[in-house]
Amino acid sequence: MASRLTATARREQLLEVALGVFAQSGYHGTSMNDVAEAAGVTKPVLYQHFQSKRELYQALLDEVGNRMLAAIRMATAGVSEGRRQTELGFRAYFRWVADDHAAYILLYDSGTGLDEEFSKVRRGVTAAMVRAVAPLITADIDDEHRLTVAHALVGLAEGASRRLVEHGLDFDPDEVSRQVSELAWGGLRSVHRRS
Repeated sequence: MASRLTATARREQLLEVALGVFAQSGYHGTSMNDVAEAAGVTKPVLYQHFQSKRELYQALLDEVGNRMLAAIRMATAGVSEGRRQTELGFRAYFRWVADDHAAYILLYDSGTGLDEEFSKVRRGVTAAMVRAVAPLITADIDDEHRLTVAHALVGLAEGASRRLVEHGLDFDPDEVSRQVSELAWGGLRSVHRRS
């Protein structure tokens, strides 16, 4: 007889299954029945962990954002040279887009952009990315300028990945990260404090 999952393990399993279901069918095209069926559990089991589809989806957005940020932080930890940090940060991001495609779709392309609560979670993920990137910018600039540049770098990554995913392009994440990090590094080298 198979052992029962702990509550934490069951929640993680439900999130992982729900990620695939939502990425495939979108928020509006997915029901709690769909998630429960895909997970091989009853609806009451699903509702023990998430009171509503909205709560489940928000938990997924948080989880996906945390995964992406963890990948970038891990890749740049312990690296002090600016160009190398830029390369490794973009590589981690584009590998995440390529390897965790369902997570990318859920976070950036799931058709829930007009929902204020979900948009708030996405803005929170973007803000966390900016907070992670800003300290890596070693140019002699003031804090507001640093935040603007950090937002621009995050937008650069999101814009490039959006194009690749929307067009269904197969891509080498290491090659794309090389191209984008070269552009970013070229721009970062020219950033300086105005006199």
